[in-house]
Amino acid sequence: MTTSRVVLITGGNRGIGYAIASEFVAAGHKVAVTVRSGSGPEGSLAVKADVLDAASLDAAIAEVEQQLGPIEVLVANAGITKDTLLMRMSDEDFEQVIDTNLNGVFRVLKRASKSMIKQRFGRILLIGSVVGLLGSPGQVNYSASKSALVGMARSLTRELGGRGITANVVAPGFIDTDMTSELTKEQQDDYLSRIPAGRFAAPAEVAKACLWLAGDDASYISGAVIPVDGGLGMGH
Repeated sequence: MTTSRVVLITGGNRGIGYAIASEFVAAGHKVAVTVRSGSGPEGSLAVKADVLDAASLDAAIAEVEQQLGPIEVLVANAGITKDTLLMRMSDEDFEQVIDTNLNGVFRVLKRASKSMIKQRFGRILLIGSVVGLLGSPGQVNYSASKSALVGMARSLTRELGGRGITANVVAPGFIDTDMTSELTKEQQDDYLSRIPAGRFAAPAEVAKACLWLAGDDASYISGAVIPVDGGLGMGH
């Protein structure tokens, strides 16, 4: 039986984040989700925050720790895409994706890790992407932001591993969410043709991998990239 933990999930109001929050709630954990609008699944605490706004994160984390206790598990999931070919990509397209998907992770991580360091326990899960390892035309910004999370997790492992803290990347492939539905039919057909499993994943399949990594049985796994991609990126 995995110990019940206080879990913070960024971007928990839809898609993969919502599925992760649902899975942790069902497993008996105390779950908080950051949202800009809407709410998380029933049984979770929704706190308003934007990963671009440091002050809102300070307030959100203070609220979580006041209501649920010190954060023990962080799932950094909030992310955006602004896909276009390199020659058409504006500086703003690149910078906005990096600021949300990479700088935003840093902002949350720096704040949430304080309680983990004090407790000498923590599970840090960074939601990456197969695109960060495999690459994809039209996603120079997104793939750069997700690839960087691997280096971040491995540096965290070396820095904090002696304090009972693990840091891993979960790298989903193509999942049935609002973000993948924005891909053109040609892109979707192309990816499906290259996925050995022959299908996109359900968000719950990513969520179950996260639940296991945060649990007691995964305490010796750190600095790893766990693909949930049907074999699309194998070998990376």
